[in-house]
Amino acid sequence: MTEQAPPATLCEAFQRIAAVDPDAVALRTVGGTQTLTWREYAAQVRQVAAGLAGLGVRRGDTVSLMMGNRVEFYPLEVGAQHVGATSFSVYNTLPAEQLTYLFGNAGTKLVICEEQYVERIRASGAAIEHIVCIDGHPEGTLSADELLAAADPDFDFDASWRAVRPDDIVTLIYTSGTTGTPKGVEMTHTNLLFEAAALDGVLGVQFGDRITSYLPSAHIADRTMALYNQEVFGVQVTTVPEAPAIGAALADVRPTIWAAVPRVWEKLKAAIELAVTGEPDELRRAALQWALGVAAQRGAAMLAHQEPSVELAAEWATADELVLSALRAKIGLDELRWAVSGAAPIPGETLSFFAGIGIPIAEVWGMSELSCAASSMHPREGRLGTVGKLLPGLESRIADDGEFLVRGPLVMRGYRKEPAKTAETIDADGWLHTGDILKEDAEGYLRVVDRKKELIISAGGKNMSPANIENAILGACPLIGAMVTIGDGRPYNTALMVFDAESVAPHAAALGLQEATPAALAADPTVIARIAAGVAEGNTKLSRVEQIKRFQVLPTLWEPGGDEVTLTMKLKRRPIAAKYAEEIEELYAAEPSPRVHEPSSTGAAPSTTAVG
Repeated sequence: MTEQAPPATLCEAFQRIAAVDPDAVALRTVGGTQTLTWREYAAQVRQVAAGLAGLGVRRGDTVSLMMGNRVEFYPLEVGAQHVGATSFSVYNTLPAEQLTYLFGNAGTKLVICEEQYVERIRASGAAIEHIVCIDGHPEGTLSADELLAAADPDFDFDASWRAVRPDDIVTLIYTSGTTGTPKGVEMTHTNLLFEAAALDGVLGVQFGDRITSYLPSAHIADRTMALYNQEVFGVQVTTVPEAPAIGAALADVRPTIWAAVPRVWEKLKAAIELAVTGEPDELRRAALQWALGVAAQRGAAMLAHQEPSVELAAEWATADELVLSALRAKIGLDELRWAVSGAAPIPGETLSFFAGIGIPIAEVWGMSELSCAASSMHPREGRLGTVGKLLPGLESRIADDGEFLVRGPLVMRGYRKEPAKTAETIDADGWLHTGDILKEDAEGYLRVVDRKKELIISAGGKNMSPANIENAILGACPLIGAMVTIGDGRPYNTALMVFDAESVAPHAAALGLQEATPAALAADPTVIARIAAGVAEGNTKLSRVEQIKRFQVLPTLWEPGGDEVTLTMKLKRRPIAAKYAEEIEELYAAEPSPRVHEPSSTGAAPSTTAVG
């Protein structure tokens, strides 16, 4: 019997995988209140494709989706693929004026959305032929039933999806916009099938693997790990409506494979530590603290790429049997085969913590222009602190200025309607200029240094990575949600910090503050003392020239998509520097204001004396 050739399109992959076990559950909600078997899923894809074709959607047209993480998204998205459409998601938080640009740049013909977004879509003024509302029927929109009813009885579903070509554009991912107007990254079936196969070759994905969808579907990470892994390999996806609910959802899903951005891992770590501290049973609390102490030693050894001693290995095995295995089960990660972290650097302390309790995390590196991940490794390789090796089938080289270049099947087709910007990013020889500085060791393992344009050059001429500095400090400051390092052309480094939005209320309550606001916390001496101690601890992991000498905690929050951070929580460094120019100058004043603080290893209230 000859081996079946790999699928040429995501449509072909889906049709194959849907026939493997038609009665298995493909999609579900937390608690299983809503489920969809592969048989039902495939039938709905057929209906959606017929309905879209009946509304005039043809191969090459663009369909936009605007909805939360829900089961209905999947047959709608995959149905659009089966008529050869380019289907992409927009962030639900985007204002009307940004929707105007995105819909116009994408050439959106039809939008499928939830009722709560209809008026905003209309306010965009975009030339959209149809708005399909899946959970209501506002005047002038089509309902989900009307979408399906638009199908032509003579529609040839099989001919439709078989006409889709490997180089057709499947989706658009709009870049974060840290340096201007978002660009629409065009991804083909070839791009995404290569990505799926390459990650499978490194990590291993199986039919029936369980994963969650909790990041926005406009984020390439959610599409790659949930949607495309489902179409190609048959993973079971549980939709989680809001990202903050992911911690509670894990125990229900018990994922076998899982991915998270660093901030999610950091919050999960903080929740575990808080639960241990607050354990009312004294004996149980003592056992947990002992086990976490042993885990910390093991994690530190793994982070340093050292083999734990025989004594430590034996003690960890005992701790695992008695405590840590139960801890993993309680948080829902006891059946995990592998876990990855991506989208931003993750603090070493976080990697060490999870490795210590028996959940090693593999970092991945990539970007939308590379169809998501371009490097990875299996956690069993134990190279914590690296982003693994370049995926098989890709080439890389380092330019004269240190920029990391990549060539191969993951490189995007181009930026939507932006030929000049495409040419700036992909050179004549096919090399994608990533904008990142990476270092490769003798064995091929990669370390991310920073974005090329974001490196700090101090007044003394020292080149530094702000991301590396921020990682070290944030790992020791759980109260802080984001920070930006200042130091380019300056005599020393300083930082602007903001609180983690979800930590404001509980910490204000614990301190007995009357107002649960960032301003109240920023004015509290106890809070500042804790942050100052964290900055001092983080500084110990940095060279002297990299260390933060002064900091200011701003009485505000940085919301995704706002002036300071993108929707994917990337810092907008230049806009921050412009908006907070006055605060930055205060950090370097000879006589600093009371809002400016210095690190303090004692935990006492920090001083505000001048820096020598």
